[in-house]
Amino acid sequence: MQREEIIKNVQQRLKEIKGVGETYVLPEEDREIIRELEKKADDMTLMGLGRGDNQGIKEVLKKDVVIPFTTSMDYIWPCCPNVILMHHDRVVGEDLDECKLSELKDCKDNLVIGNIVIYDKDLLRSIDPRTDPLIVVLPPKPCAEVEELPHICNVTLASPSPPTDEFLKQKMDLPQAHGTGTFILGFDFECSDGN
Repeated sequence: MQREEIIKNVQQRLKEIKGVGETYVLPEEDREIIRELEKKADDMTLMGLGRGDNQGIKEVLKKDVVIPFTTSMDYIWPCCPNVILMHHDRVVGEDLDECKLSELKDCKDNLVIGNIVIYDKDLLRSIDPRTDPLIVVLPPKPCAEVEELPHICNVTLASPSPPTDEFLKQKMDLPQAHGTGTFILGFDFECSDGN
């Protein structure tokens, strides 16, 4: 099967997912622009908690093919956690689904902000975000709907930072509309059994 055909199959499968709109194949020169946008976003303070580390985007940009796609409010995000708060090598918080959140709300050590739980609120008081910030990690995510396709491997899904989201919407010639977002999917062509 030709690479172009494999890419078309992936794009078609993405469009079959509820809430997915437009897709396109990211050219090599745009990968560098996104790397720079993400580097700047990582250095910004996120939610006043610390700096970012979008591991998902870093992973996706290493793949053979990168396909950004638009999402509507109907798109179902990958399972939690999509945000992990780290302090040094320790997980100190993450986003959770409603069931897990309600279980943890009553614990006096926890602080719940929206759908994010911080497991040790005293830690927030004890650190200086300027000198010892939390790291807000956006991990790479799986995409089961695409993983099952033949001739591809190492499928990875990532959520871009707001500047990258804006850049991608401009590239796809889309207006900035409420409820419209972007995700980026990356994959490699057939891997050997060792990968």
